[in-house]
Amino acid sequence: MAAFATPAAAEDTILAHKCSMPAPDNTTTSDAAYRSNLNALAAILVAGARANGSAIGASGAAAAADAAYGVALCRGDFTGDACARGLADALRSAINDSEAAFGCGQQFRDVTLFYDRYQLRFSGEDFLSVSGDGGDEPRWAGNNTNFVTPSDAARRFDGIVGELVTTIAGVAAGRPDRYATGRSRFKEQGLTLYGLVQCTVDMSPERCRACLDGLISAFPATFPSGQHGGRILVPRCTVRYETDDTFFNTDNLSVDLHKPKPSRSWLWATIAVVSVLTLAGSFLLHRWIKIRTKRELAQLELRRLSMAVKSVINLWRLEEGNSGFSLYEFSQIKGATNGFSIDNKLGQGGFGIVYKGLLPDGLEIAVKRLGACSLQGLLEFKNEIQLIAKLQHRNLVKLLGCCIEGDHEKILVYEYMPNKSLDLIIFGNKKGVSLDWPRRLNIIDGISQGLLYLHIHSRLCVVHRDLKASNILLDSEMNPKISDFGMARIFSSSVAESNTTRIVGTHGYIAPEYASDGVCSVKSDVFSFGVLLLEIISGTTTTGSYRYNGKLYKLIAYAWLLWKAGQWHELVDHCLGIRERYNFTMERYVHVALLCVQESADDRPAMDEVVKMLSSGEGVPLPEPKQPAYFNVRPVGTEMSASCDMSISITLSR
Repeated sequence: MAAFATPAAAEDTILAHKCSMPAPDNTTTSDAAYRSNLNALAAILVAGARANGSAIGASGAAAAADAAYGVALCRGDFTGDACARGLADALRSAINDSEAAFGCGQQFRDVTLFYDRYQLRFSGEDFLSVSGDGGDEPRWAGNNTNFVTPSDAARRFDGIVGELVTTIAGVAAGRPDRYATGRSRFKEQGLTLYGLVQCTVDMSPERCRACLDGLISAFPATFPSGQHGGRILVPRCTVRYETDDTFFNTDNLSVDLHKPKPSRSWLWATIAVVSVLTLAGSFLLHRWIKIRTKRELAQLELRRLSMAVKSVINLWRLEEGNSGFSLYEFSQIKGATNGFSIDNKLGQGGFGIVYKGLLPDGLEIAVKRLGACSLQGLLEFKNEIQLIAKLQHRNLVKLLGCCIEGDHEKILVYEYMPNKSLDLIIFGNKKGVSLDWPRRLNIIDGISQGLLYLHIHSRLCVVHRDLKASNILLDSEMNPKISDFGMARIFSSSVAESNTTRIVGTHGYIAPEYASDGVCSVKSDVFSFGVLLLEIISGTTTTGSYRYNGKLYKLIAYAWLLWKAGQWHELVDHCLGIRERYNFTMERYVHVALLCVQESADDRPAMDEVVKMLSSGEGVPLPEPKQPAYFNVRPVGTEMSASCDMSISITLSR
């Protein structure tokens, strides 16, 4: 046995080598024949190592003087082609130029090479049949560090090293690849130990374990007590430990002794936690039983709505030829939106994302994709296809069609509005450039005409219930179109109002009688129109806070105070300025807005009256507005200028 105290080297750099000359009675053996057998052996070893990580082999007639025997082993995390290339280079150098490379001379017969990631031996003598680790096989021992644990803790450190390498040796012997790694912890110095053991795959579990145990048992005599790293290698097995994890890939550790063992206090804490969780589980079980019926009813409602949607779709499919309403394939919509690309996203509502799309015929569309498994979203989807597809007016956004794919994909397709929504312009920094007073008048007139159609001139009386700036879309010529009819409610001609336990809408736009008592009517939309009218005139949001005489007020109350003080012109957007020719219309529109936001629904004008008031001349007097709703609501926070568009849904108890 030979030991080589060679310092650590870079990967694929030779750590140590050993070569021997032939015995005197073999000197006449043909060198050419032996080299030929070595080359054949090299091919066997490289192929076997590529496939299995290690290989043994022989070439030439058994027991012949020129026969060659060999073994090769690659580290378990260095396999396949990389392993094969390294071995091939090492064998080529040893066979063809051993004298220059290792100083072995011309008549070498036994060469052992140790590299960091692989090792090999070839010989003219049959050493493969020797049991254990080979007995007199060349052996190399070395370490990568000179650090040593102080003597008072050295034995404890050695014990942890021994436990680690012995544990992973048992694992490696039982694995098909005969390779195992692990780590442990030496708390006294805050060190993490990493270990690696390996045998050639042809060795039986018993022979592999015996080989590894032999190397481990040599540790005390080979390394100083408390040594921070070391390894002992023979051609067919290897053991190594270090306090550095860089010498092998640690992604798949076989053994992890690094994890702290639970203490008794941890066990008691676990028992306490389990007890608390048991009590909590009992409570939650009781709650689960209580709400189970409600959940099943919700699922039943979801299925019912889904069936209703399919029924409506089937109805449209029968009428498609004459309705102008199209049923699109999912592949069409996906292609038009570039796979629902984030670059095509226009915005996101409470129940779905809206994308811009382009159909093959060049038609630009807006695509609203419903969120999966949304009961409220499904209800809105059903509302839209039942309602808006039948409403035709130049100030209502046109629903071009829909798409339904399986149980999850439900999509609405609208005409595309290039100037997007009113809130993005009216509350933006460049509103003065694009929204002068004539354009604002045109927008107000279009919204009022759209509402008048919904309330009076359409086949059914429709209350929108969510009229707000973000639901007013603008076409290429800045003409307004009312959108998003998912929350709309249909009234018969004989019913003026209805009560509902579910309040929907957006904070700041909801009429007081609807918010507090669930009373919904066309006057609810009139209130929202009045709020929207104040926003368009002032260029500010209804949810902002505005200072008057040292106090803060919401927009409705602020407008009322200015009106009562004869200072209505201070409400007008500063981008517009006060021009003599617009004074009358500006004052009249503020007046109409305050009539629309009065506390009592009975005091508010209907939409046909609103349209007449907006279009009447100076000779037509208007009633004096009463104090508006929410006047005494104390605003929260400080002055604001950003838009707050928060949709709400409230269920009232009855």
